[in-house]
Amino acid sequence: MNKRKAIADRFKDKVALVTGGSSGIGRSIVEELCKEGASVAFTGISEIGEKTSAELGETGFDVLFCRGDMVDEAFCRHIVDRTIEAFGKIHYLVNNAFSFVAKGMDATTEDWMRSYTVGPIGYARMVQNVVPAMKQAGGGAIVNMSSISAFQAQPNRWTYNSAKGAVHTMTKNMALDLAKYNIRVNSVSPGWIWTREVYKAADMDGGGREKWDPIWGQYHMLERCGEPVECAGPVLFLLSDDASFITGTDLPIDAGYQSMGPEGLGKTTVIAGSE
Repeated sequence: MNKRKAIADRFKDKVALVTGGSSGIGRSIVEELCKEGASVAFTGISEIGEKTSAELGETGFDVLFCRGDMVDEAFCRHIVDRTIEAFGKIHYLVNNAFSFVAKGMDATTEDWMRSYTVGPIGYARMVQNVVPAMKQAGGGAIVNMSSISAFQAQPNRWTYNSAKGAVHTMTKNMALDLAKYNIRVNSVSPGWIWTREVYKAADMDGGGREKWDPIWGQYHMLERCGEPVECAGPVLFLLSDDASFITGTDLPIDAGYQSMGPEGLGKTTVIAGSE
């Protein structure tokens, strides 16, 4: 259920750049790309990235870690230059790094700026910086990390949800503008995935994963939260030649979250004949 079989050499001789690849979904994407033969550069804002890089390097994977904040415009250029310096080219970009600032009425200007600068503005900067290298490589593919939050109203999440909504809309515009360069651009929208922020919320509320997986699982048809690797597989598909005729679209990775109506899993009593 939570494991996937790597497709050997699917990305052999290919180079990918993943932002926010130190942990969670990002790390899983980095690791799965490496298993399928890619050389991967990734970013992160903490020392966790060094640990991840060392662990993957010990496994024999070809990785490059650059520590920095996507809010820094110079760093967004630097990581692209470092990737080309190390690997000579770039075929794929996964825009994953995002600031989880979830605020509503209490949001400050700084909160809004952080949400958008790391999020859709950071995504746009990275795309602007990698396109010349992708054009030189003959084309490429980009996946932007959106969210179910781009489509749903959730309490006290003006900042995060609107920023993810911007990613969703921007992806379509990027796809249109970059198609002439043989560069495909898509997004994915995960549901509740067991990442650092979700673990943090579970621990804060008490009971941890054992308690909260079935509770939050009620939002999903499969009655559980997802695993990071279950996001990595679909991302790799969109990057691969198997998705060569897919661009400008969003792929939900949400176990039916967006499709489920207010009746939910049908565990509540519905009055017969009601409309």
